[in-house]
Amino acid sequence: MTVHRPGLPEDLPLAEELWARWALLAALEATTEYEERPPRHRTGRWIDDEGLHWDDCGCTWWVMSQAGDGRFVLYGEDEASDVKWYEPAIDVLAGGPDWLPYEELRDRLGGREIGCVYWYENGAWARAPYPDDLDDDGLDCGMSYFIDRSEVLGELTDHLDDTVDGPSADSLLADAEAYRLEPHRLLEALGQTNRFDDPLDRSALVRALARAGLTGELAATDTL
Repeated sequence: MTVHRPGLPEDLPLAEELWARWALLAALEATTEYEERPPRHRTGRWIDDEGLHWDDCGCTWWVMSQAGDGRFVLYGEDEASDVKWYEPAIDVLAGGPDWLPYEELRDRLGGREIGCVYWYENGAWARAPYPDDLDDDGLDCGMSYFIDRSEVLGELTDHLDDTVDGPSADSLLADAEAYRLEPHRLLEALGQTNRFDDPLDRSALVRALARAGLTGELAATDTL
């Protein structure tokens, strides 16, 4: 799937789908040990009270959070972004709705941490306008993995135990995207380790799925 440079709102899938894909992969990494660790001391993908996180502790970091009533905000930075170096400065909050987490965003902008901000409501993504000569805002390098469903499907497939006759990766991902994933079906299909070859923490995985609302136990907009 092509993501423009700089990104366009229409490059992003529905926020509910993006959330589900990201949350499912984050759940596969969940461990009891790291559940309560502050974000500044974590790397990888995870969910907490702030929302979904992706941080490689070097080139890219991202947060996606919910604001109720089908509203989401996505913000972060990839080293490919030219936004914070552009002169005159780009106001990445221009045109933003009043429900954005402005205190958090302005604090990070003050530290020159943010490369772009996208927001979602009424079924559509939006962002601030960019100058015509801006080369990149980092959305492609930072988010294309979650945007491209085939990438998520490939990683999920790698996690499955191919010696077990269970649900396919595609059906499990579809259930996650529909917020009706049954944890026991996923657990029965998974191997014994996560992508870091550490033992799979099944209890933490189930808690992460529920926290994200993927199991249907909580509505997707009421999990945080």
